[in-house]
Parts: sequence; C-alpha cells; structure tokens
Amino acid sequence: MPTRLLLILLAVLGPLALTATAAAAEYVPGEVIVGYENGAVAKVETRAGQSVHERASELRRHPEVAYAEPNYVAHASQFVPNDPDLRLQWNFIGPYGIGMPEAWALAAAAGAPGGAGAVVAVLDSGVAYENRGRYRRAPDLNRATFVHPWDFVGHDAHPNDRYGHGTHVAGTLAQVTNNGFGVAGAAYGVKLMPLKVLDDFGEGSVFAIAKAIRYAARKGADVINLSLEFDRRVSARNIPEIISALRYAHSRGAVIVAAAGNYIAPVQLHRVAYPARASDVIAVGATTRRGCRAEFSSYGPGLDVVAPGGGVDSTPTSRQERSLCRPQRWGSWIFQETFLDDDVRLFGLPREYRGTSMASPHVAAIAALIIATRKLGEHPSPEMVQAHIQATARDLGRPGSDSRYGWGLVDAARALRCPALTPC
Repeated sequence: MPTRLLLILLAVLGPLALTATAAAAEYVPGEVIVGYENGAVAKVETRAGQSVHERASELRRHPEVAYAEPNYVAHASQFVPNDPDLRLQWNFIGPYGIGMPEAWALAAAAGAPGGAGAVVAVLDSGVAYENRGRYRRAPDLNRATFVHPWDFVGHDAHPNDRYGHGTHVAGTLAQVTNNGFGVAGAAYGVKLMPLKVLDDFGEGSVFAIAKAIRYAARKGADVINLSLEFDRRVSARNIPEIISALRYAHSRGAVIVAAAGNYIAPVQLHRVAYPARASDVIAVGATTRRGCRAEFSSYGPGLDVVAPGGGVDSTPTSRQERSLCRPQRWGSWIFQETFLDDDVRLFGLPREYRGTSMASPHVAAIAALIIATRKLGEHPSPEMVQAHIQATARDLGRPGSDSRYGWGLVDAARALRCPALTPC
C-alpha cells in the first residue's frame, strides 16, 4: 500500500480505533462519569435495559455536558519478568505470595528497581558468589551484586558456600531477574554482603555470628538477614554477645530480620527461637501455599510477621484456618537456585527447601525495597521500617496480632503502595 494512502487511512480510522480500544477497557457496570460545562462532575447510573455506552452517548448530546465516559477501572502497574521458572514462585506471584509484580513496578517507578541502593547482609553458610578454585558462582547470581565478603568460619575473604542453604537464601533476595533464565529475586537490585557464619553442616558459633553482625553494621548494611536459630533451651542470658551485637547493629540503623525457627514439638516448647526472639529483631514465621501457618513454623508471643516458607498446613485452630488449611502429606517448596546433589559446581532448583529460613529473606527483601525507594524518608529507623511492614501485612488468623501469624503475611506491594504506617 502506498505510504500516502496509508497515512490518510490512519488519519481517518485513528479516532475510531481509539474508540474501539476504549470500549474494550474495563469499567464499573452501570456507571457513567459526567463532566459539566460549569466544572461540576457527577456519577450517573444507566437506565433499565440501557448499556453504559448508550447512556454515555445520550448524555453527551446534552448542551450542558462537556464529556460523558464510562467509569473506567485502573489496575496496579505490574512488572512480570521473563524468567521462565517464575511460574514456580508461588511465594512471589501466587494468591498467598508477597505481591512482587506490583512491588517491582512500584520500586522501578520510585527510581530504585529491585531495591537498588540498599545493602543486605546475609549471615549464613556462605554464598556461591565467585569462581575460585573448585567453586563456581551460581549462574543466576551477578558478580557485581556482592560487597564486603568475609568468612567468619575459615577467617578469610572468601565465604564460599558448601552447604547450599546460604546460596538459596541469597537467591530469594537477589537472584538476577528478567534475564530469561531461572527464577527471580525479590530485591534483585540490592547489594549483598555474604558473611559465612555456618560451617559445612549448617552449624555456627555465638562468637562467629556476633562478630559478623557487628561487621555488617560497620560496613553499612541496611538490612541483616539471619536465617538461623539456636535451640529453644537457649535464652538471652546464654548468648549475651549476640544480644549485644544485635543492639549495636540496631543502634547503627540496620533492620534485622531472623527466622522464628522450625520445631515440631509439644506446645509448651513451640516458642520463637533466638536470635529472632530478641527485641531488636523482626521474627518471621512461615506460611504455606494456601496462606496457612506451616506445620514446622515456631510461634508464640515473640512472633512479628509471617512470610512464605513452604511445607504442609498446620492443624487449623480458627474458623478462617478451617476454611483454608488442610494438613496434607506433601507440601510446597520454595524454589531458588542452589546446589544439586551437594555438588558445589552443579546448580538447579532442588525440591527440598522449606522452612522459616526461607521465609526470613522475603521480609529482608521488603525492608530493602522500603529503604531503597525512600518510602519512609531518607533514613528511616529500624522501628519505622518494622512498623510499616507490620501495618501493611495481610491479616491472617484472628484479627490483629496473634501468636500464630503475628501481624500477618507480609506484602511487598502494599508496603510500597500504602501510605506510611497505614494499611490500605
């Protein structure tokens, strides 16, 4: 078709095409928004048997009407990355996920895509973050993501993971996103500080953990994630150096997030573990794909919030839980890239990770997004960040805070969309 004829057709059909597009858009049934020549605006109902577009057309013919349009419905902007295995991440995109597509769009609109500008310290079994000797960086982690690495077990600057736990946690936080490969990370734009405090068997000492907490604070970590726990018999008086280090990091403005603990035991022993139980820490329990408390997730008065951790539903104790939760033999997993078959050179998405350790980095990621987007101002206090996360959580269980769900299921989209310290 000649270019001149095509331009003429576009000029003639353009308005019709736009009208057809608008007509297909979603609007509130039976409602028309009318703007009058005097500046007044009103919402007008359709008459019986009349369509919205018929009513709008009728109103436009009135000499005092400037415009009449259907009451169109807006939807939150969403960023859905092209990572092919995002479909496995119910914890990000499912009905009981943390609302990441909208949160990603909101963070980008605020000039902090993926939480860019925030630093999160991961105190764990190390991370597969570098190519060195027999070690390989996980294919879906970016070398530029990592800052100030240190191994508090081997006492060197190479906190390479041999256990897999720390690499999985790091992935939930900062897996490379929208790269057409693997899965996504909740706060894919942050800088991660990999600090190895757990050995090849996932065990770590008070001394190493306390030193790493102080190190993270001195190096400028905005958020510190502790996907680790002490035995329930350990109290605050048994770990004074940990408690002191937590207070130090908190005083320097770090938001500290920790796993509430995994424990299937008699009710009297089913309490939140340290360090999550400390007053300067956000204690995170785990929920399943159906939004129920996970069977293994510790609970009690010290629980602050819950986040996806996988597993099977716990036995229902309230009317709401009975409508959703059905204990089953097999539960759901949290999928992130880490080692396959305990091979530090072989990576994939193993079906074995579930726990409050997996829940904790979801909350750490939300804290990083809040800080990076300046949602609460330039330098929000840890108390402000925690209060906002709690205020914007989705209430589960009994109304308000309760011992099984804390303030509810954290929601990244609501945390970035709602006014400060206000649910919406």
